[in-house]
Amino acid sequence: MTVTPPTDSPLEPYVLADEPVLDLLNTRANIDGVPRDFWQTDADVERWLVRLGWAVEGGLPVFEKGALLQVARGLREVIRDVLEQRKAGQQGDPSALNGFLRKAVSHPLLVWPAPGEVRLERQRKLQTPEQFLAPLAEAAAVLLVEGDFGLIRTCEHPECVLWFYDRTKGHKRRWCSMALCGNRHKVAQFRLRKLQG
Repeated sequence: MTVTPPTDSPLEPYVLADEPVLDLLNTRANIDGVPRDFWQTDADVERWLVRLGWAVEGGLPVFEKGALLQVARGLREVIRDVLEQRKAGQQGDPSALNGFLRKAVSHPLLVWPAPGEVRLERQRKLQTPEQFLAPLAEAAAVLLVEGDFGLIRTCEHPECVLWFYDRTKGHKRRWCSMALCGNRHKVAQFRLRKLQG
């Protein structure tokens, strides 16, 4: 089901999680209480990949129409499922994410552009959308293993489904964004006090 957003809703997904994998989850959000999937076309996915630095504009492979969208949405939901299980302290089933990881075809390449500038770069085959999105699957796997799930949270606003990694100094972040849900909470509290007093 395609949801038409209100005219004042954002055109692009929020980038506020302080963790690219969580920003991936946030491509599906609630806008004014209405579910919204920011990914409706391959172009939407491509713009997001470029915006977050997963791809270079103009350097994306061409896939069958709709294939990138389908695979990206599928990967997003696989990641959402395993992250929710990890956050809840449950034993998750990694098989779906492992399926994405198995499709990654890559190898290290020694790059030596100038004297003293030797480095390894990972080269990837990009023949399928799964191979193209493999770095996201790998980043999710690393987050599942190395992330501090005491600091990976969802916004405390009851209608918000956005995730974030609390990297603040005191680890007291409650909202996806103070400008969004934090402000809504303040306004609601102010109205409540006004009604009571």
